[in-house]
Amino acid sequence: MKKLLLGIAVSMFSMAAHSQILKPVNWSYAAKRTSKTEATVFIKATIDAGWHLYSQNVKDGGPVKTTFTFPANSAYTVVGKTIEPKAITRYEDTFKMEVSFFEKTAVFQQKVKLKGKTAVVKGTVEFMTCDDKQCLPPEEISFSIPVK
Repeated sequence: MKKLLLGIAVSMFSMAAHSQILKPVNWSYAAKRTSKTEATVFIKATIDAGWHLYSQNVKDGGPVKTTFTFPANSAYTVVGKTIEPKAITRYEDTFKMEVSFFEKTAVFQQKVKLKGKTAVVKGTVEFMTCDDKQCLPPEEISFSIPVK
């Protein structure tokens, strides 16, 4: 009986601890072939209400900007910079400066030149989110996007 009660207590504690973890941004991925040798990968951020995801174009001294990294790969090459949608730009007291950010959703696009019939585009995104009360530490997420 003591083991059962201990197990229930541990389960309740771990559920309570897990519910404290904030994850206000969910990422999803897709790819679309645009020609025999090119494709565009789409990296979508779905942002919880009240939270901001910051642009790739934030000046020094502000929040951590969203950064995409694509390591060298023999199956494809990255073409140009990652494109982002039009951001909201506003003065934020927290940073004492104007910052650019996204609310609700943001779809980033990256063109790639394919070296074969298929590829898996791999990389990471580093980002930071804030609401009107707090900022979360920067996070880095790995992704893997098949191009067929």
